[in-house]
Amino acid sequence: MCAGWRRCCGGSKGWACGYLRKPSTIQRAVEIYEWLLRTKYLPAVERAFAGIALSEAQLTAALSFHWNTGAIGRADWVESFILGAHSRARREFMNWSRPRSIIDRRKAERDLFFDGRWSGDGVVLHYTRVRDSGTPDWASAEQLDIRPAVRAALGQR
Repeated sequence: MCAGWRRCCGGSKGWACGYLRKPSTIQRAVEIYEWLLRTKYLPAVERAFAGIALSEAQLTAALSFHWNTGAIGRADWVESFILGAHSRARREFMNWSRPRSIIDRRKAERDLFFDGRWSGDGVVLHYTRVRDSGTPDWASAEQLDIRPAVRAALGQR
């Protein structure tokens, strides 16, 4: 997460996943994230796995993959999984590992989808400063527990 006006994917600039044009709270950023997952990303994941009952872990991993790649509808691993070729699907999941800096994320998504192994604990890196170029100031990273914000966004206590 980033607390500053930053360059987002696609080159746009904004706060909270690029959807707010002015500073906001972490709570609002999490609300925007949940809304985007539910309204933009979840329908595509549900279409890709139509007729397949996914576990919570599988759905979460597929949403994370689609959020990051936008490719759930054309990813070879999805078709292999639907056809029951789970070993092949597991290998194909890693075809989406560019740039190299994404490999740890992709492994975590793969392990969550195929093994149900959760890797997160609700604590994220939060960048408190942004450079003039729109990229986070990597030295400003701090650990931030977003579990209360997530529970509130989901209407839980």
